[in-house]
Amino acid sequence: MSSAIPLLLAIGLGLAGWLVARSRAWKFKREAADGRLASLPNYHAWYAGLWVGLPAFLWGALWSVISDNLILQHVLSSSGATGLPAFGMRRDAIINEARNVATGAADRALSPEAQALVEPFREAITLYTWVGIAIVLILAVIGAAWAFLRLKPDFGARTRVEKGVLFVLFVASLVAILTTFGIFLTLIFETYRFFEMVSPIDFLFGTHWAPDPMANAQNPDGSRYGAIPLFWGTIFIGAIIAMTVAIPVGLMSAIYLTQYAPAKLRSWIKPALEILAGVPTVVYGYFAALTIAPAIRDIAISVGIANASSESALAAGLVMGVMIIPFVSSMADDSIAAVPQAMRDGSLAMGATTNETIRRVLVPAALPGIVAGIMLAVSRAIGETMIVVMAAGYAANLSGNPLEAMTTVTVQIVAMLTGEASLDHPATLSAFALGFVLFIITLILNVIALRVVKRFREAYE
Repeated sequence: MSSAIPLLLAIGLGLAGWLVARSRAWKFKREAADGRLASLPNYHAWYAGLWVGLPAFLWGALWSVISDNLILQHVLSSSGATGLPAFGMRRDAIINEARNVATGAADRALSPEAQALVEPFREAITLYTWVGIAIVLILAVIGAAWAFLRLKPDFGARTRVEKGVLFVLFVASLVAILTTFGIFLTLIFETYRFFEMVSPIDFLFGTHWAPDPMANAQNPDGSRYGAIPLFWGTIFIGAIIAMTVAIPVGLMSAIYLTQYAPAKLRSWIKPALEILAGVPTVVYGYFAALTIAPAIRDIAISVGIANASSESALAAGLVMGVMIIPFVSSMADDSIAAVPQAMRDGSLAMGATTNETIRRVLVPAALPGIVAGIMLAVSRAIGETMIVVMAAGYAANLSGNPLEAMTTVTVQIVAMLTGEASLDHPATLSAFALGFVLFIITLILNVIALRVVKRFREAYE
C-alpha cells in the first residue's frame, strides 16, 4: 500500500461532499416557496467540500511525512533488524534496499540482511497506511456532520466560503514571508559559526580562494578563504557581460515590438522571444561549452592570443545574457505599452519625431517597469550555476580578462555543499557565508531599484 492513499482518499471525500452538498442545495431551491436561497448552490457545495476534504487532506499530508519515521522505527524494533550495522552507509543501504522491495520498486533483495527486513517493512507500511485511512475517514465524517447540519435555505455559505478563501490567501502570503525570514535566520546562524573559525576580514577582503575540506577544522588557514575572486566573478559574468547583452537587446526589441512592428509580426516575434526563458539552463550550458566557448577560443587564437582557454567568462556571460533577454524585453514591452496614448500623441503633436518621443517620453515614463525587469534579470543572472560550471569552470580568478576561466558564488556554494565534508567544517560553512553576502547584495540592489522606481513613478503620475 502507498502512503499517498490517505491523500487521495481525502480528495475523493471532499469531491463527494461537494457533489452531495450541491445536490442538496438545489433541492432546497426547488422546495423553497420563492425559489431563492441565501447563497448559490455552488457556495453550499464549496462549504461542505472544504469541511469534508480540507481537514482530511491536511492530515493526510502530515501523515505521509511522519508515517515514514514510524514505519522505520517499527522495522528497527523487529527481530530482523538485529543483524544491522550500528550506523553508517552500509546500514542505510540495507534499509533502503528492503524498503524498495517492500514497496515494489525493486524485485528482490540482494543481501540477506535486507531480505530479513522486507516483511517487517510490508507489515509496517500496511499498518500505518490503514491508520492514516482510518483517521482520514473520521475527520471527513466529523467535517461532513459539521457542514451538512448547517446547510439550510437561509444559510450564508457564500460569506463563510469567502472568509475561508481569504484565510488561505493570508496563509499563502505568510508562508512566503516566513520562508524568507527562515532562510535569513539560517544564513545568519551558519555564517556566525563560520566567522568563529575564519576572520571576516580574511573572508571579505582576501584574494585567494582555495578551501581544503581535509584540513584541520579547529585550526583553519583563513588566508585560503578570501572570497573577493568569487564576488568579482559573479559581478563580471552575471552583472557586466550578461547584462551588456541582455539590456540593449531586450530594450531595443521591446521598443521595436511596441512602436514599429506590425501586429502580425509582433504576434510571432514576442512568443518566440519568450521561449528563451523556458529553455532549461543545462541546454544553455551545453550550448556555451560545446559551441560558444570553442568559437571564442578559436577567434582569440586567430587574432594572436595564444593562451586562450576553452573555459572563459566571456562564453558564460554571453550565453547567460541571451538567456535573460526575455526578462528585460517582456517587462519593458509591457511597461512601454502601458504608457497612456495621450502622452505619445501629445509629444508627436508638439512636433517631436518618433525617435524623440521614444527617448524623451515613453522610456522615462516606462522606466519603473524597465528597471524592475532589469533587476529581475540581474537576480536571475547572479544566481545562475549550470552555465558557469560548464562554460567558465571552477577556477577562482581575480582578473579582468574575459577570456580566462572564472567562477561565481553560486558555483562554489554547490561545490562546498556536495560531497562527504562535515557540516561543522569551515569549508562547508563557507557556503552559508557566501550565500549570506549574496543575499545582502541582492537586497541592496532591490532597495536601490525600488528607490529609482518610486522616483520616476511619482514624476509621471
